[in-house]
Amino acid sequence: MVAARITVNGKEAPIAPVKPHTTVLDFLRERGLTGTKEGCAEGECGACSVLVARPGVDKPTDWVAVNACLVPVAALDGQEVITSEGLATAGQPGTPSTLHPVQEEMAVRGGSQCGYCTPGFICSMAAEYYRPDRCAASASASGSGSGSGSADGGDPEHGPNGFDLHALSGNLCRCTGYRPIRDAAFAVGSPTEDDPLAQRRERPAPEPVATEYTQDDSAFLRPGNLAEALRQLRERPDAVVLAGSTDWGVEVNIRSRRASCVVAIDRLPELRELHVASDHIEIGAAKTLTEIERRLDGSVPLLAGLFPQFASRLIRNSATLGGNLGTGSPIGDSAPVLLALEASVVLAGADGEREVPLCDYFTGYRQSVRRPGELIRAVRIPLPLSPVAAFHKIAKRRFDDISSVAVAFALDIEDGTVRKARIGLGGVSATPIRAYATEAALEGRPWAARTALAAARVLQAEGTPMDDHRASAEYRSAMLRQSLLKLHAQTTEQNAAPTTEQSTEAVPS
Repeated sequence: MVAARITVNGKEAPIAPVKPHTTVLDFLRERGLTGTKEGCAEGECGACSVLVARPGVDKPTDWVAVNACLVPVAALDGQEVITSEGLATAGQPGTPSTLHPVQEEMAVRGGSQCGYCTPGFICSMAAEYYRPDRCAASASASGSGSGSGSADGGDPEHGPNGFDLHALSGNLCRCTGYRPIRDAAFAVGSPTEDDPLAQRRERPAPEPVATEYTQDDSAFLRPGNLAEALRQLRERPDAVVLAGSTDWGVEVNIRSRRASCVVAIDRLPELRELHVASDHIEIGAAKTLTEIERRLDGSVPLLAGLFPQFASRLIRNSATLGGNLGTGSPIGDSAPVLLALEASVVLAGADGEREVPLCDYFTGYRQSVRRPGELIRAVRIPLPLSPVAAFHKIAKRRFDDISSVAVAFALDIEDGTVRKARIGLGGVSATPIRAYATEAALEGRPWAARTALAAARVLQAEGTPMDDHRASAEYRSAMLRQSLLKLHAQTTEQNAAPTTEQSTEAVPS
């Protein structure tokens, strides 16, 4: 087994002798690359953002921004990383370096004050700078680089250069304010032909490396295939299964959790496929949310509604559906959507595979039917999809926040009658649940105001909402009720005059 190594800013370095739980952030800072900062240590501020070369969607390689504070450095064995220092072009001895175009725009437009968050913004901005379809939009849009807004003036979150501000949704700035940062983002052009990082996209990303890294009686294992992973889990039942590390990384940093053995499954080829068949879509459990979003390209509207509200782009670049379901969290945003889509999970174990409907998967708080040694290999979504779909997430922040309540709807409405209703709920019980009573209150009835109002009363009683620091039980029940009324209002071309009871409702935006 070759010693674990990582390439940082074009230079290869051994990972040893750090401990297996050491993050990329700490590894970099210990080697003098202090542009990468620790802010929150849980993936919410983006001060630690770095670029990683990953298999591309439109090119052989994409430069993907990830939270260095969450990823163990052993997980990047054989991989390529670029930090904020590595973006600048080194000059000849005695001559200054040349700033990267993103760095240049941030400097001249006043996008930095104290500078603590700036390197993270720079790396997240650079990932968007090199996104191939953004470059195409930048080349075709008129007025590129004006920094004045979108190409048509109607979308403040997309620049005339194709820059999507959601790329920065995981980066926080406490002192500069976001206007000059937005101006810098909307001013960058397209990479030049001689840009080395743009040229790097034309070559394949590094292949996953089978890893056995051990220090101080702790091990980080990356199997080469699914069969090997299942064998390792059978031999090490105490092992922590790691995908994007967006959950486990927080446990390591905030709660000082340590594992005697970690088995990384994020690059297993059997878990990274995405197939669209005539009667279902199968999504590999280790496919990142960003990869799924770009591959499906809006073809599953419920998922398209989920993705922009699932944490931030930085998190979605690492997070997986398998990881989100595997934690069994009652507030995981993907579960309500997948419940409404009537999805199932494919569980792989030493004895073979079995398919379990997601509505039967959760058995208790962070508990499921998954047996020791089993992995979620894929998620299956049956086709055809229900034509009326919506995802409502109630949270204190618009983006990058944990939901207080999450509601997903999928309805078949024919000739004004609800023929089928599927509703998934999160944040209102010890597990994500289907709203069976509300579904029954809708099916076979006209999609009219009176039906929506009656079903909304049923929906507000679904689950067992509790009081906690995110919301009260009363608030959660009220939001369940409002979510169905909001759906009806959104899907009705012209609402009938509201009843007295309806007129008192304040449907949240």
